[in-house]
Amino acid sequence: MAELKIVQEHSLSPAAARTAAEQVAQRLAAEFGLACKWDGDVLRFERSGVDGDLRLEGQNASLRIRLGMLMSAFAPAIEAKVTEKMRKVFAPA
Repeated sequence: MAELKIVQEHSLSPAAARTAAEQVAQRLAAEFGLACKWDGDVLRFERSGVDGDLRLEGQNASLRIRLGMLMSAFAPAIEAKVTEKMRKVFAPA
């Protein structure tokens, strides 16, 4: 099993940060077939072999992804894609 942790700083308002988190979730859902659901300021996602959450904490967006055995082989590629997407959507306008 592999666990990815990505923290992206931002200067967005809470509403804009939530919109950015939705964009990340849509990308994850489309690419990996994840089901996503908000629980307060935490966006939880899962599917067989993958689960995690994206937390909005002040000026940080913290993403944690746990990958099962089969998906662990793709951890570096997944981390690179998700890191780039978070950088883009949480970047200042």
